[in-house]
Amino acid sequence: MIRLSTDFWVAAYLARLDAIGVPAHLVSKGDATAGAVIVKVATMDGQASAFARETGPDGGRIWAPLAELGPEADVDEKLERQLRFDPDLWIIEVEDPKGRSLLDEDGLS
Repeated sequence: MIRLSTDFWVAAYLARLDAIGVPAHLVSKGDATAGAVIVKVATMDGQASAFARETGPDGGRIWAPLAELGPEADVDEKLERQLRFDPDLWIIEVEDPKGRSLLDEDGLS
């Protein structure tokens, strides 16, 4: 399997969201080649969730919940703790009332 650099993956993901009209922006820019990525999904009603790439049971990459849907301030606090622990972390914030992130689509794992 080919692994893309993190900066390339992030740029492609943001472009994919933009193509369907889902606003997203980079909150934290980490290491360009191998930084971990967290995607926060804000539903614009004070709620949010967050997902991180992990290795699944079959050895493939999956997006696992890091923070279940709940108060956005709680999710932000968790992400701030993660960032203090890993300064090379990328955080992308998706803003969609429907909670769309596209993370379950092919090519984004």
